[in-house]
Amino acid sequence: MPKLSHVCLAVAFVLGAASSLVAHAATPAATAKPTMPNTAAAADPYLWLEGVTDEKALDWVRERNAKAEAEIASTSEFKTLEADLRAILDSDARIPSVQKIGDHYYNLWKDKQNPQGLWRRTTLAEYRKPDTKWETVIDLDALGAAEKENWVWHGAECLKPKYERCLIALSRGGSDADVTREFDLDTKTWVQDGFFRPEAKGGLQWIDQDTVFVYTDFGSGSMTKSGYPRVVKQWTRGTPMASATLVYEGKNEDLYIAAYRDLSPGYERDFVSRTLAFYNDELYLRGKDGKLTKIDVPNSVNKAVHNQWLTLELREPWKSKDRSYEAGSLLVIDFDRFMAGDREFDVAFAPDEHTSLSGYTWTKQHLVLTLLNDVKSKIRIMTPIGEGSWRQSLLVGAPAVGTVDVSAIDADIGDALWMTTTDFLTPTTLSMVEIGQQPQKLKSKPAFFKADGLATEQQFATSKDGTKVPYFIVRPTFLPLDGSTPTLLWGYGGFEVSYTAAYNSMAGRGWLQQGGVFVLANIRGGGEYGPRWHQAALKANRHKAYEDFAAVAEDLFARKITSPARLGAQGGSNGGLLMGNMVVQYPQLFGAIVCQVPLLDMKRYSHLLAGASWMAEYGDPDTRDWEFIKTFSPYHLLKEGVEYPPVLFTTSTRDDRVHPGHARKMMAKMEAMNADVRYYENIEGGHGGAANNQQEAHMRALAYTFLWQQLRK
Repeated sequence: MPKLSHVCLAVAFVLGAASSLVAHAATPAATAKPTMPNTAAAADPYLWLEGVTDEKALDWVRERNAKAEAEIASTSEFKTLEADLRAILDSDARIPSVQKIGDHYYNLWKDKQNPQGLWRRTTLAEYRKPDTKWETVIDLDALGAAEKENWVWHGAECLKPKYERCLIALSRGGSDADVTREFDLDTKTWVQDGFFRPEAKGGLQWIDQDTVFVYTDFGSGSMTKSGYPRVVKQWTRGTPMASATLVYEGKNEDLYIAAYRDLSPGYERDFVSRTLAFYNDELYLRGKDGKLTKIDVPNSVNKAVHNQWLTLELREPWKSKDRSYEAGSLLVIDFDRFMAGDREFDVAFAPDEHTSLSGYTWTKQHLVLTLLNDVKSKIRIMTPIGEGSWRQSLLVGAPAVGTVDVSAIDADIGDALWMTTTDFLTPTTLSMVEIGQQPQKLKSKPAFFKADGLATEQQFATSKDGTKVPYFIVRPTFLPLDGSTPTLLWGYGGFEVSYTAAYNSMAGRGWLQQGGVFVLANIRGGGEYGPRWHQAALKANRHKAYEDFAAVAEDLFARKITSPARLGAQGGSNGGLLMGNMVVQYPQLFGAIVCQVPLLDMKRYSHLLAGASWMAEYGDPDTRDWEFIKTFSPYHLLKEGVEYPPVLFTTSTRDDRVHPGHARKMMAKMEAMNADVRYYENIEGGHGGAANNQQEAHMRALAYTFLWQQLRK
């Protein structure tokens, strides 16, 4: 099933792969409001910096890049750290995460010799060995050199059940827009005259070997206001894409239209998805006659079909057939019975004050739930045993503390799971688990930083409205409680994305090993306590996320862990908006801030790149919503005469999700105020900020070095 995975997610600059990233789009559409003119643009003296590739703007970028490099990157300390981080990123000792495709296990691997990566495969028997032998399938560096392109891997969709052909998505420089090309897995060659989708946001999905669904830029009027596909078609091999037949056409105000075929053996079905906005989507079953039948549940419900089961993840309270269900619940019902009118749901999970549903996966016979209890993982197994009856158990061998993630290896054939376990100080371990049996450890990440003498704890800060906000502290065991220790506070707080305890070698080497304290704040806007935690900071309540973050900072001061002069903060994307608000609303709390790929001009955000897709989160600045949006628009909250903390802004020219103009204009405006600011823009890298390991090491080293320079003064 295609997912809206390139819209606005956390940029995990600090936390690693164990973080739970969610990309659903689902809440009721907002009531239409009177349109107001975007007058701020006309009065903006820095509007010219929105010209992404204009030479005048790029000259401005290069000049500031040079200044930042001279200040931050010229020291021996920076060069040592950059080299160490690059060595970690390039290390062969990393866990090669794999995806089972047919009889093989596939992995994308980047290292010093292969900066863009090798798509490669092995067998399970080989994968179990410490020194796994791999067969290269696609060498992205060689491909890019041959075609004079900087190809970045965006994924592969391979056709069941034979897995002979794949649809490969490749991006130039890391942008969200990509191309799709057909590839033969047996011969390891591109299919001559095969399916090809030109560069755009969108995708291809297999129907059968000679037919695909295509949703992409078909020309004028075919993309939504947010810049995503508005039209999906069915395309037959050997015919031009322009002749593909219409399947569904959405509206210009929609967010994203797509279609896919569920190729699970015995349960082959076609679906069309219409995403109107974040948290607001419709799912349709497409009959053989092309007729669409809506899955008749509220648009705010996250809907999924697996074999005979329909699962509904509720984001709002719902009453059906005189029965009420809580927001955050997971309901299960036989799909065919539901389509026939049955509404007798089984409640697979209901939340409580401390426990939320983080995610779930199906195996052949089980539904596996990942729960968060005060931001700590629990894995629950649900097994259907008869009409409306389920047996519950805990996953055998799962650790009692830390973060546990599970996913089905191949739900079509069995009940085996991948299980990753980690915490802040314990390197990630990958195991294979047959439900009901002890895990078989397969791979472990080595220790990339010295954890001896470090400890972790969880605390709760009290926010302005009395809400208890959890946060994790990673610190020296014998920390002097005198406020003198440089501390890095990280947060995100948006889009119902949850962050949990995870081993991160970058932050370990770049921060903890140097004697710093690391703090992860689980503020409202995220998903740590389910939909309620997210919805508490939507739109007019956005300020609550910022109050939470400030409360965590003040709690650190009260505990004498650090002090304002020694406290740094870091965040990217929506977390960059958080950082911007810390700069302008709470400057007295911080000694330095790193603001990465941020949203900052909230009057203009909906007019820039994918910005219109986030109005369900922030509101529409061209309506009366501006009255509350302007209270968290950092670009407009800047004031002359205020002493702001030192700031490093970083972004990417190739980011086609969050426009680099946000960071450029904020930098220019603060620069004109003689604020203590510096700026670095990577010419490539997309929304992640970096397109390869060298760029990633450089960006991370810039951030950590800047923070150390400021917080040790």
